[in-house]
Amino acid sequence: MKIDFVSFDWAGTIVDHGSRAPVAVFVAAFAAEGIEVTEEEARVPMGMAKRAHIETILAMPRVQALWLARFGTPPTDADIDRLYDLFLPRQMESIERHADAIPGAPELFAALRKRGIKIGSSTGYAAEIMAKLLPVAAANGIAPDHVCCASDVAVGRPAPWMIYAGAQHFGIYPMARVVVVDDTLAGIRAARNAGCWAVGVVESGNEFGLSAEALAALPAAERAARYAVAEARLREAGAHTVIASVASLLPEVEAFEARLAAGERP
Repeated sequence: MKIDFVSFDWAGTIVDHGSRAPVAVFVAAFAAEGIEVTEEEARVPMGMAKRAHIETILAMPRVQALWLARFGTPPTDADIDRLYDLFLPRQMESIERHADAIPGAPELFAALRKRGIKIGSSTGYAAEIMAKLLPVAAANGIAPDHVCCASDVAVGRPAPWMIYAGAQHFGIYPMARVVVVDDTLAGIRAARNAGCWAVGVVESGNEFGLSAEALAALPAAERAARYAVAEARLREAGAHTVIASVASLLPEVEAFEARLAAGERP
């Protein structure tokens, strides 16, 4: 066996350095309801379908206490729907501004295709958000062969269904022939639930949460310390290996092929 399919997450993995687009919108949606959510809280469920993401934030003890103090009752499904309705147009409005390719991603796509490897993707974004993102990302050199959105499956990450959808689209099995690349804990867990090789992305993604410029300005000691913490979190979630960004992925794909040849499986 060899690696025949690589499935990528979007924000923080192949576009939107620091996965900044969804975070600001979550914070703004809660603020519209008079609830102050921190960026750190908004990042915890990253990778999940966005309605489930909102539900997870609302279940956090501090946020739940703020909600009770403001409204007098725990949040309901109707409240979650209302917050999602606040989130969606804001995300639609901002998504095109966060479509820049992660440095090295277009070159990686070309290298994978040269090897005959199919390129797919999954995302916590709904289809209507991706419809706006895809053409802008394609103009920036990011155009996977297959896209599966959270709204295309019954349950999003950490369930494996989006990854399975990509494998089914290409007719690829067993899942040991698939590598999943993601900057979120939910995405890594989905990869392991699907029986795939899992690669965690650190510096360009949700764990760092920094633009390329802010990352470059980070003092070396602080950068190393933050990397160690993020790597530990991604490995605890199940990552087989961890990289700074997708620019470093190709040697990891080759390493997985060597492991397959030696009889190892995810």
